[in-house]
Amino acid sequence: MIVVWIILGLIVLLAIWGVATYNGLIGSRNKVEEGWRQIDVELKRRHDLIPNVVETVKGYAQHERGTLEEVMRARSVAMSGGQTPAQAAQTEGVLSQALGRLIAVAEAYPDLKANQNFLALQQELSSTEDRIASSRRYYNALVRELNTKVESVPSNFIANTAGIKRAEYFETPATEAVAPSVNFGSGGLEGGGPAGAVGPSTAPGAVGGASTQPGSLSGPDVPWRSGGDDPLVTSGHDDDGQQPLPNPNVDRTPPND
Repeated sequence: MIVVWIILGLIVLLAIWGVATYNGLIGSRNKVEEGWRQIDVELKRRHDLIPNVVETVKGYAQHERGTLEEVMRARSVAMSGGQTPAQAAQTEGVLSQALGRLIAVAEAYPDLKANQNFLALQQELSSTEDRIASSRRYYNALVRELNTKVESVPSNFIANTAGIKRAEYFETPATEAVAPSVNFGSGGLEGGGPAGAVGPSTAPGAVGGASTQPGSLSGPDVPWRSGGDDPLVTSGHDDDGQQPLPNPNVDRTPPND
């Protein structure tokens, strides 16, 4: 009789552990999805600002058409729906590099650098990048927590049974580590370089994850930021008046879909 009670007790304890582990996994997955939605909101805000930046630069540097079109093409790709976090990191990295080249070009136009609208847009971009970087660190920390549970024994048994999988990090491609760094406040590039010159960022953090190695939460400076130690990354629905752009209201694929 005692043996029966012991067995029943073990079964009850095992059931309680299973329920608690399952609930913990679900909670972690939901937090990851919420963290991704926060990033997506900031990315859309970034996309919204870009057409205004392009139009402002176009008014002073119309012959820089190739650079302007490159930015809009990169924006169009970044805005396409159905992207996973890893895919979004790649397309946003390309967009960051295109923006860096555009801002570097703007350095050659003193009137443009003094334009109040352009300066306000540059400040908005910088603020947005800060929020993206903060959201990215938070999201990647949640992903690391979920993935640890999914891969660890014995919680991995519950995860496999419930179909809960690893989530993807939002990591900036390593190629963005060489993105130009521009400082408008000094009237030239950071480091005292000549106007319009482009060079690798020397700020702490290598692009995204650079941001972007599994578990890595740091990244490099974004091209248009005047300072700060966090990158990226990292919203819009306009067009450049020449061709239609995809609907930016389409959310990217949630991390675990």
